[in-house]
Amino acid sequence: MNGEGPVRVGVMGAGKISGIYLRNGAVFDDLDIVACADILVERAEEQAAEYGIPKACSPEELLADPEVEVVLNLTVPAVHAEVSLAALEAGKHVYTEKPLAVDREDGRRMLDVAGEKGLLIGCAPDTFLGGGLQTCRKVLDEGVIGDPVALTAIMMTHGPEDWHPNPDFFYQPGAGPMFDMGPYYLTAMATLIGPIRRVTGSARVTFPERMITSQPLSGTPITVNTPTHVAGVMDFESGTVGTLVTSFDVWSEEHSRIDVYGTEGTLSLPDPNTFGGPVRVWRSDENSWTEIPLSHPYTENSRGIGLADMAQAIRTGRKHRASGELGFNVLEAIHAFLDSSVSGKHVEVTSVFERPEPLPAGTPTEVFGGSA
Repeated sequence: MNGEGPVRVGVMGAGKISGIYLRNGAVFDDLDIVACADILVERAEEQAAEYGIPKACSPEELLADPEVEVVLNLTVPAVHAEVSLAALEAGKHVYTEKPLAVDREDGRRMLDVAGEKGLLIGCAPDTFLGGGLQTCRKVLDEGVIGDPVALTAIMMTHGPEDWHPNPDFFYQPGAGPMFDMGPYYLTAMATLIGPIRRVTGSARVTFPERMITSQPLSGTPITVNTPTHVAGVMDFESGTVGTLVTSFDVWSEEHSRIDVYGTEGTLSLPDPNTFGGPVRVWRSDENSWTEIPLSHPYTENSRGIGLADMAQAIRTGRKHRASGELGFNVLEAIHAFLDSSVSGKHVEVTSVFERPEPLPAGTPTEVFGGSA
């Protein structure tokens, strides 16, 4: 246990994703965002002014601030490990945007340092704590579709260069569709089914050069340096067999979702990049699809719910759900898809995590305070 009252959070990185975290920080009673930092201090000042954060500062000042208990790491993936390790060395708990790190060795080092110092690491995505996927967890735990036999997960688009203002980084090592979107799908599957144990995969670059069509960089070419179509098979510790496809190379598709196939029926999951529904079930004894009413709150964009859960864990000593160990299992699986494509062999995933407890099905106030 550590202190009393809301956990004091310092945000590291004032870019595009910071807005939803800063807005939702006021929703969760367990959080008090006290500072915002960025290498461009003026950007931190803009976000602090817009969201009523009392302090804007440099990254060094944030790490040195004794009031900050948790660093919320919203920097670009390439420096996730560097920033998180600096925060841990400064005695701060860390909650980081996905992925946990780019390199497996850095991710493992983060967990080791946190363990040595008695600190917690949390890792996005936390969409699995939303009402949609928590309803799916309830359906599976109640045996509605029997024992999970297999699952399919598909995420296919033609990439972010037609909407993102600076999409080049999506096509560099540590990004691509598997690093960028894979964590949403892999986290959803791992929290529902359990740890991933073995992977085989194939990957390719379809378009070596892409052209930005969004503003302000329209007409700027991108050299692609990471696979943009990745597909493969996962063996879960439970025996369930999963298929995953992530792609930035597809012009149009109609199948981006996750389906879990059980011995007595099929569960169709909502988009794991969202917090709501729909949740649908097909049972062998009914021979039709039924939409399941959502059993849990937080169905709107609730990014930060994993941080709020970790804040409760810091105060109470219980385990947090969006854990670094979960994030590391996902990171290892991502690398396993790519490594398997190069080696032509199955790749073992050696990390373990404790499957997180489901959230209570009460009202938002009963779970984390505030509103859904």
